[in-house]
Amino acid sequence: MSAVLIAIGVVAGVGAVAALALAIADKYLAVQEDPRIGLITAALPGANCGGCGFPGCDGYARALVAGTAANGACSAADDKCVAEIAKILGVAATATEKRVAIVHCCGTRSNAIRVGDYNGIADCAAAAAVAGGDKGCRFGCLGYGACANVCPKHAISIVDGLAKVDKRLCIGCGKCVNVCPRRVIELVPAKATVHVLCNNPLRGPDVRKVCQVGCMGCHLCEKNSGGKEAGHFTFDGFLAKVNYENYPTDGALVGKCPAKCIVEDAHFESGH
Repeated sequence: MSAVLIAIGVVAGVGAVAALALAIADKYLAVQEDPRIGLITAALPGANCGGCGFPGCDGYARALVAGTAANGACSAADDKCVAEIAKILGVAATATEKRVAIVHCCGTRSNAIRVGDYNGIADCAAAAAVAGGDKGCRFGCLGYGACANVCPKHAISIVDGLAKVDKRLCIGCGKCVNVCPRRVIELVPAKATVHVLCNNPLRGPDVRKVCQVGCMGCHLCEKNSGGKEAGHFTFDGFLAKVNYENYPTDGALVGKCPAKCIVEDAHFESGH
């Protein structure tokens, strides 16, 4: 019995010494964290989306304090948030341009040809791995929700086999861009109002074989927006693309597109 008590006493003594050593180490060896990290983390939106390139808001806050990240890299932060962070850091606030995601495709199940029935995992990458997917247009949205599944703000919904973005909810983190196997999604300036919802660069007749609303490369959008000199559109093969460095603002372009693939922002609201 005495041996048991001795053993207990030894263990208790070792534990007490270890606890004392840890307490001393914590007091004299601990690295003091810069209080600005906590203040900046609290000021950030808290989306933890990783769109800034750092592991969550805390990681971004630490990079800001360390001087290895630029204030304004958080896509979810508005001007007020950027100004508050600048005040904490003691630097001048820099203006940031909000960007949002759009899906360059309007080929719903109603107007785009399907070449088979996919019955596998409801994931775009999985569908694409099976003979390239079941959509006739190999450049279009597959519509199995990989983008919607990774969106931290639930800004993407799948309607009639097509991903739709609610611009009001999108924070421009870019997660949907990275997960899309067809590279159909792009981050564009939130102020841009006119978009080409097609991703197929082939000739018009080839596009029409697989989609009723695909771009035909007719150049009417370019002609109706001031011509090539105006620079509002560029062309990838036969595909018209908005030049988001000099985007058009004339909503009348929508009604002049014979393919009906040019839309205004209203198309994105509430995922409709």
